[in-house]
Amino acid sequence: MAIHKKARAPRNRTLTLTSEDQERLRQTLYAHKEKVDSHEKNLILCGDYRDYLLKICPSSIDLLFLDPPYNLNKTFNGNKFSKMNTKDYTEWLAKILGNLKPLLSPTASIYICGDWHTSHSIYEAATQHFIVRNRITWEREKGRGAKANWKNSSEDIWFCTNSDDYQFNVDSVKLRRRVVAPYRDDNGEPKDWDASDLGNLRDTHPSNLWTDITIPFWSMPENTDHPTQKSEKLLAKLILASSKPGDQVLDPFLGSGTTAIVADKLARKFYGIEVNEEYCLLALRRLELSKAEPSIQGYDDGVFWERNTLSIQTKRGRSTTKNQQPGLLKKKTPDAQVGW
Repeated sequence: MAIHKKARAPRNRTLTLTSEDQERLRQTLYAHKEKVDSHEKNLILCGDYRDYLLKICPSSIDLLFLDPPYNLNKTFNGNKFSKMNTKDYTEWLAKILGNLKPLLSPTASIYICGDWHTSHSIYEAATQHFIVRNRITWEREKGRGAKANWKNSSEDIWFCTNSDDYQFNVDSVKLRRRVVAPYRDDNGEPKDWDASDLGNLRDTHPSNLWTDITIPFWSMPENTDHPTQKSEKLLAKLILASSKPGDQVLDPFLGSGTTAIVADKLARKFYGIEVNEEYCLLALRRLELSKAEPSIQGYDDGVFWERNTLSIQTKRGRSTTKNQQPGLLKKKTPDAQVGW
């Protein structure tokens, strides 16, 4: 089924596929009946994730990003997901995690997405298979207003590991903020911040409350018509924190391809599995386009930037992700020694 073609404003940058794109990209798409080449580590795989459980090497995945349908009535380009009772959804999710667990390395990290309603199910299902370490809550700056309830403008990401032996690269996911109260030490020098022509800025340790994520929208080139698309910046945080260049990333509900695109930009390997062919083709097209534009909006100079700082980033000169190739990631100094 083709993605519904919408009328677009002249400045709308939402990515769509021409019929020529679809035909060309379809020739490169793996069908679920094909055997996965164990030597090829960057693949968009079309089909149900269960079709590939015996075709991906056991213990080969270093990072699992799981963004399953939330427990809502939702249609994804013709594929419908029907809301279940909480017990059934928890069991459904636990079965998925159990199916995927043999693919994970002993040191693997796992991130599972949900909303406030499904977070209970995620915790219950995850604790059956992994060590639950934290829950990230990120602000969705958009959201429908509610007349008889609080506006729903947040989502959760549960952070789990396969064992107590795992990686977390805290210096790769610092957040650069503008300093509101620029304290100085007894010598009059900046205390835990940096004074420059760009303003007063500070690199801070990442927390489990994210207020710097922007949902892809019509003026962003990464935007597609997928109804629950995650931003490249969000995926970049998770991938940089919990993997190293060359590691293997798996997303079994790939959607329009964000995990694969960001993994590729950050020199990680990836398997992306998606049941809808149209979304698979979108992901392949995004991979093509990312070769010419490897930057990640909101990530620059080896740090993540808070919202509404694009003018500062532009002033200092935009960099590309070429400095993120293996061995070339900039190591950020601790909070008390910013010195950038």
